[in-house]
Amino acid sequence: MKLISLLPKFLLVACLPVLFLTASITIAFNSQWVYQRGFEKYDIETVTGIEISELKKASQELIGYFNSSEELIDIKVIRNGKPFELFNEREALHLKDVKGLVELNNAVLVFSSIYILGFCAVYLALKPAEWRKILKYLTFGSLFTLAAIVMIGIIALMDFNWLFLQFHLISFSNDLWLLDPAKDYLIMMFPQGFWADAALLVAALTAGGAIVTGSASGILAYRCKTG
Repeated sequence: MKLISLLPKFLLVACLPVLFLTASITIAFNSQWVYQRGFEKYDIETVTGIEISELKKASQELIGYFNSSEELIDIKVIRNGKPFELFNEREALHLKDVKGLVELNNAVLVFSSIYILGFCAVYLALKPAEWRKILKYLTFGSLFTLAAIVMIGIIALMDFNWLFLQFHLISFSNDLWLLDPAKDYLIMMFPQGFWADAALLVAALTAGGAIVTGSASGILAYRCKTG
């Protein structure tokens, strides 16, 4: 019986890092700045032969695609003064798979948000005098988030290539992600370095959310205890 009563609290602590992570991924995927910085840092204009203005337009269409009900992406850019179909069939099918992951991420973000808010509302309604415990759970969840980031960060520093490969093997049920950097524009536009930078940004945003939440909860709990 005690185990059953602890389950909702455990889920609250577990949902907090999920919320921070999925929110950070959503921000990164929808940030034009992330794409633009990657194009400039890795000189994608030279790699692809596509002007930066066209690459920017393509990234805007990518963001729109990930937030639309469109099944397959269809992006045309100007290359060497002529209209050019940016992604071939294999790339479009892979982006469909990526879109599925984006939609899953968004669904998990909504679920974790609803659970955390719902738990807090129900807990306060049933036990209003014990509201400080919610602050404790939020602090624990934030610390758990930071510990997970440190652990994954160590693995990434040791071998990001291995971690990147494992992500693809787990996330995709096909080999459409195996693209040719000599002819497939998707991998030309988004080399592995781009994803390493994006992962670092997501980790920083996730850690930032955990630090702010954990610090605010801890400070408020301490002041209420000593006040």
